Amino acid sequence: MSSRSGHHHEYHRHHHPQDHGRAPPRRPAAHAAPMPAATTGAASGAGYAIVHAGKQVRFGPVVFWIIVGTIVLLGMWSAATATYFAFRDDVLTRLIARQAEMQYAYEDRIAELRAKVDRTTSRQLLDQEQFDQELDQIMRRQATLESRATALGSIPDLGSTGSVKPQGRAEAAPSSGMPKPSPISDTVIFVAPPDREARLESRAPLVTKTQPSQFAKAQGVDNVLVRLQTSLDQVERRQVAALASVEDGIESKVRRMRGVISDLGLNMAHLEAAAPRGGMGGPFVPVKLAPDAGPFERQLYRININRAQMQRLNQTLALVPYRKPVVGEVEFTSGFGVRTDPFLGRPAMHTGLDFRAAQGDPVRVTANGKVVSAGWAGGYGRMVEVDHGNGLSTRYGHLSEIKVKVGEYVKIGQVIGEVGSTGRSTGPHLHYETRIGGEAVDPQRFLRAGVRLNAG
Repeated sequence: MSSRSGHHHEYHRHHHPQDHGRAPPRRPAAHAAPMPAATTGAASGAGYAIVHAGKQVRFGPVVFWIIVGTIVLLGMWSAATATYFAFRDDVLTRLIARQAEMQYAYEDRIAELRAKVDRTTSRQLLDQEQFDQELDQIMRRQATLESRATALGSIPDLGSTGSVKPQGRAEAAPSSGMPKPSPISDTVIFVAPPDREARLESRAPLVTKTQPSQFAKAQGVDNVLVRLQTSLDQVERRQVAALASVEDGIESKVRRMRGVISDLGLNMAHLEAAAPRGGMGGPFVPVKLAPDAGPFERQLYRININRAQMQRLNQTLALVPYRKPVVGEVEFTSGFGVRTDPFLGRPAMHTGLDFRAAQGDPVRVTANGKVVSAGWAGGYGRMVEVDHGNGLSTRYGHLSEIKVKVGEYVKIGQVIGEVGSTGRSTGPHLHYETRIGGEAVDPQRFLRAGVRLNAG
């Protein structure tokens, strides 16, 4: 720097300001000092100068600092590159390890999800199997209830002679399906209705018409099963209630029928022997109850036994004249027993009941039997006598017309003549008698028994 500064001052000293614009005078070569080979620069207030091999380059401070900054950045970049290459293996190793760790994590997660899917699938299979088992149980239960409904449907509706009407059924039956009641009483012959409409399908949802898979795919399968079970429970409760009602009614009716026969002083064995029987037969097959029978089957067994007894009692009581011989309200003009004779005015025994009736009203037989007399019979006028067996007979006097013949078998409610005033009579009425072993007994005794029997 000393040589450069000396040279610079020397240059200014030998150049006069007036010489500006002219070329400096050439100095002898012998006086020129040799310049070093290294690059030399000088700075003044106007900028920086670089001298090399006798050449001088000047530039401003901005360019200078740009060059310096570029050199510094290149140096830093070189240092960073060298550091990167020095530690490149460690960085790659860490990157590879990180990638492997992430891959293992993904594989573990995939394995966990796969295991979860397997568990879910297994649980679904178990749930499906359980659902199928429950559905199969419900279907078996429905089949059982349907068979019970069929058994209940085989129990006929009875009239007042032994009917037990199920709850909720209409009182009136179709005119084409049931026989009309006898005008003598409210009783009818024991006839089963055409259809009780006791099908289980009308009370419970149909399970068999829906595939299990459709239930399994739907939401709320448990709720569906619960509703089905609840519906079947309701059907079963109704069946049990109906069966209990039938059993109670039949037992009550059997007790009343036996009580009536006992109150009338009749011999049950003799009545059964006298009861006519139609053509029937077949091999004897004893009634057996399965060892594993449930409460419903045992109760149904008892009902069937009681029904058979009631049917036998019905056939027996069909020979007992406990019904009315005329239509309408009962009104007596003369009772049974001692009375004042209407013609002589003296006490006399009246052996029957005189029913008030109009001329020509139909007279109906009060029990099954055989006509043993049909014609004029002294004070009876035109009279019909019917033998009911076991010493029981009835007489119908003062008839204006007779509609049966001797030897003819008549049934309950059949018209045997018309009301009149023939014989020893003061006006149109029906003289009605009941006899046991040929002896006249009070007909009201039988009529009261009929009222009691029909009260249930």
